[in-house]
Amino acid sequence: MDYSSNFHANVTILLLLLLGVLYTFTWSPPNSNPFFPVLNSHYNRPHIEYTTIDFPIDELEVALKKASMPNKTVIIAVVNRAYVEESVSTETTMLDLFLESFWLGEDTRPLLDHLLLVAVDQTAYDRCRFKRLHCYRLVTEGVDFSKENTYMSDDFIKMMWRRTLLLSDVLKHGYNFIFTDTDIMWLRNPFPLLSKNESENLQISVDKYFGNPRYEILINTGFYYIRSNNKTISLFNKWYAMKDNSTATGKKEQDVLSDLRSERVFSQLGLGVRYLDTKYFSGFCQDSQDIWAVATVHANCCRHIRAKITDLTAVLRDWKRFKVSADHKRMNFRWTGHFGCWNSWNSSA
Repeated sequence: MDYSSNFHANVTILLLLLLGVLYTFTWSPPNSNPFFPVLNSHYNRPHIEYTTIDFPIDELEVALKKASMPNKTVIIAVVNRAYVEESVSTETTMLDLFLESFWLGEDTRPLLDHLLLVAVDQTAYDRCRFKRLHCYRLVTEGVDFSKENTYMSDDFIKMMWRRTLLLSDVLKHGYNFIFTDTDIMWLRNPFPLLSKNESENLQISVDKYFGNPRYEILINTGFYYIRSNNKTISLFNKWYAMKDNSTATGKKEQDVLSDLRSERVFSQLGLGVRYLDTKYFSGFCQDSQDIWAVATVHANCCRHIRAKITDLTAVLRDWKRFKVSADHKRMNFRWTGHFGCWNSWNSSA
């Protein structure tokens, strides 16, 4: 047996194998796997056209990304100068009360990391930055939204529509969100109380709850959770398209949304909607009777900021009193009367 010939033959085979491996790694096309050339070869799979959606990397996208939870969910509130500046008659601001509720609430403090404050004027934006929050400056050309806009005034209605357009843009950027008015106290983390069923695209608060989570009359756009998808984007497109008609009839955006629901637009879009029980998501229109369950308290059915601040201060005082009660035992609890807001409807108030 010629061992020398066999040795040289083996060495030759090994060299050829090494050259083959080097060629594969060196000349394989990008993004291919050299160990599975058949599966990755462009010649061994059907041609597929890929469509990608590029969300614009604008200032809104940057702000949303900073505030977002891992599942692309944010909490959004809108503020103006009237909500961030102290007045002669009050020692605090609406924004201060709003933020204080997160500090006092149960499991709410971490949610501040996911709160995006939308400022409609420079004063509000500066105050937001001073408080080291996530801030976005909304450009509002032609309308001064910095002053207090009394409920149902022309500027109030315009501001509500500008808010609707902004929130439509948030959905188009692919973000789910809770929208919350700043006159809402967050006493508990509301997320565990929201449905995890993804077919329920919109979960919205009501002024008064009559017991039907599938259909309620008095919806309130001051607090709602919405998922970003084609159905909700279509809803906001239809909703905002009604802006000019609503101006002529003196309707606010909330009334128009209620009209769309009555006209069966929700069902036509296949939109799953859930109405939130005031036991958990309450307000001055209908107090929650269960302080051991309530998550949010809204100063709805109220006309002026001054009255809201007075009565929301009382809400936080009631909440503190409840928290220091012995082990949260079932004390005989009652909310302080909302006297400021009840009186705000008097012409002399």
